[in-house]
Amino acid sequence: MIAFWVVAGVLSALCAGLILWSSARAAAAGDADPTTALYRRQLREIDDLADRGLIPESERAVTHAEAARRLLAAADGAQAPWISDPGRRRWSLVAAGLAPLLALGLYFAVGSPGMGDQGFKTRIAAWRALDPEHLTAPQMAVVLQALIKERGGDPEAYGFLAQAQMASDNPDGAARALRRAIELAPERADLWEALGEVLLAQSEGQVTPQAHKAFQEAVKRDPTAVSARFHLARAEVEAGDRRAGLAAWRGLADELPAGDRRRAAVERAIAAAQNQPAPQELDDGQMAAVQGMVATLAARLEAAPDDAEGWVRLVRSYAVLGDAARRDETLTKAKARFAAQPDVLKALDLAAKTEPMR
Repeated sequence: MIAFWVVAGVLSALCAGLILWSSARAAAAGDADPTTALYRRQLREIDDLADRGLIPESERAVTHAEAARRLLAAADGAQAPWISDPGRRRWSLVAAGLAPLLALGLYFAVGSPGMGDQGFKTRIAAWRALDPEHLTAPQMAVVLQALIKERGGDPEAYGFLAQAQMASDNPDGAARALRRAIELAPERADLWEALGEVLLAQSEGQVTPQAHKAFQEAVKRDPTAVSARFHLARAEVEAGDRRAGLAAWRGLADELPAGDRRRAAVERAIAAAQNQPAPQELDDGQMAAVQGMVATLAARLEAAPDDAEGWVRLVRSYAVLGDAARRDETLTKAKARFAAQPDVLKALDLAAKTEPMR
């Protein structure tokens, strides 16, 4: 490791010296300003493009005149030779030599020169030895990829990999994993539905033709696929066929149990499409009970503030209740506490974006 940084410092000093030496040679030569040569070359290029029919004659005349005007202005102007102060060159050379030395000294002072190299394979082996619950989503994705490469993948393995990739904010990787799973098990509706949802994430919620096709394949194999049917109906509404989309949503809502959260989401979509207020999901007593549970969670976190999952739930609860002030206050406090844990910060941001109850 130390040898690497020494070699890197020497190479950077040599590169800086070579650049400065070349610049000094150009300055010592006293070359004239190359602006006129540039404009002459531009005129030749304009004529060449016009002769080959790549630009019309009208555009040729305009651009030719503009380039000629700039050429005349440059030719009439005073041409100062390119020179540099030898004293400044000396200090530049000193700075170029000292910079890598200072960087190397700083590394020895605050870095870890005694730490050995940690190859990627070594890190994968260490992650595989850990309990999966202790792995971050990106680490889990890497471990699953290694296992699939060693043992061969089945639809379940690729499905788990897709989930890990999505949790790692990598929808492209999730889509690749799901397409591979579908190649192995093309009749599984859940894989087609998951692919459609991943494609939605890639397009920021837009039902693209690819996502539409995936949802159609899911419904073809499982007519009860809730997510696929919901988004297919949404695509009809957004395409202008609101009557068909609303009919599909109503049919879906009627099939879902009254207490199912998915039914509430469908009813909200129906209300929004009809420019109507969303149905009230909780009565006053139920709302008071929910607020009481949120207050209990907040009090518990004050006493035991190291519960990252609890903070995420609290931020999401305030977002669902529509209490933006407490949501933002809690989010700021939680981010300060878990500033060194990027996975927790990402979960907090996602929780803060939860849609409030209508």
